[in-house]
Amino acid sequence: MDGNSVGRQQRHFVAAIMTVVATIAALLAGVSGPASAAPPSSVTSVQDDDPQQVTLMVYSASMDRTIPVTVLTPRDRSKPSPTLYLLNGAGGGEDSATWDARTDYKKFFADKNVYVVTPIGGAFSYYTDWERDDPKLGRNKWQTFLTKELPPLIDQHFTTTGRNAVAGISMAGTTVFNLAIAAPQLYRSVAAFSGCARTSDPAGQQYIRFVVQDRGGANLTNMWGPLNGPGWRANDPYINAAKLRGTKIHMTSGTGLPGPHERLQDPFVDGDPFFLANQAALGGLIEVAIDQCTRQMTTRLGQLGIPAKVTLRPNGTHSWGYWQDDLHRTWPSIERDLR
Repeated sequence: MDGNSVGRQQRHFVAAIMTVVATIAALLAGVSGPASAAPPSSVTSVQDDDPQQVTLMVYSASMDRTIPVTVLTPRDRSKPSPTLYLLNGAGGGEDSATWDARTDYKKFFADKNVYVVTPIGGAFSYYTDWERDDPKLGRNKWQTFLTKELPPLIDQHFTTTGRNAVAGISMAGTTVFNLAIAAPQLYRSVAAFSGCARTSDPAGQQYIRFVVQDRGGANLTNMWGPLNGPGWRANDPYINAAKLRGTKIHMTSGTGLPGPHERLQDPFVDGDPFFLANQAALGGLIEVAIDQCTRQMTTRLGQLGIPAKVTLRPNGTHSWGYWQDDLHRTWPSIERDLR
C-alpha cells in the first residue's frame, strides 16, 4: 500500500469520526437548536386597589404560572417596614373564605407599619412542593414560591426591612412550620392559628386526606409520595421540630366546644341558623383534632427546650371569628419579633 492510499484512509477515518461527533452534538442540542431558558420569576404587573392595598401579578418560574398577590401597605411608607406573610386556609384565597372577606384584617392593619402579603391560589395544596403534578390541582411548588421566588420580589418592589414573619390558619397552620424549617433564616417568627403540626401519623394524615383528597379531589400521594414514606416524614413539623430552634413560635387552638362566636347574634354568623349549626358541628369536630395536634406539638417543643407562646382556648370551633381574635391577640408579639 503506497503512502497516498494510507493518507486517503486516514482522512476518511477522521471524516467519519467528525461525522459521528457532529451527529451526537446535534442530538444533544435538539433538531430545533438549543432550548431557550425559562423566564425568571418576576412581577409582571401592579395594580393599586385602594390607598392601602396593592395587587401584584407574580410570575412563578417553578410553577410556570402567574399568581395574584395582595399586599397591604404600611401606614407610613416613607421608611422601611417588616413583612408579614399571611396565608389563607384550604381554599387558598380562591373562594369566599379569606382574610379579606371574613375578617377585619384590612381595618386592623390600617394603622400598622408592616407589609401584609397574601398570595391568592394554592387551594388544597398545603402550600408545599408536590412531588408530582396532579391531574386535578396541577403543578404545586408553593414552598419554592413562598421561600425563594416571592420574598426577593417583595423586598425589591417595596421598602422593607428584610425582617419577615409568616402566619396561617387551618391548612396553612401546618405550612408555616414547614416553611420555617425549609428556610431557617427567612422568618423571625411563625404563627399557626388552628393548625395541625403532625402530618405523618394516622390522625394527621386523615385530616390531610380530608383537605387534599375529599375536598380538593387530588391524588394524595402526588403531594409527598406514598403514605408513611420519607416524603411525609420530611414534611412533618412534629418530627422535625428541632429545626425550629431560633424561630419564635406562636400557636392557638380551641377545644371544639361552643364559645362566644357560636351564637346567632355573632357578626360572623349573621343570624343564619344553618351556618351556625355547621360551624358548631363540623367546625367543632375539626377543632377537637386540631387541639390535640397543638397540645402534642407544645409537648414536643417543651421536650426540646424550644420556647413557644401557646393559646389553648377553653372553647371555640374551627372558624373565622376565633382566627380574627387570634390575629388581634398575637400581633403585638409578632410585631416585637419583627423589630
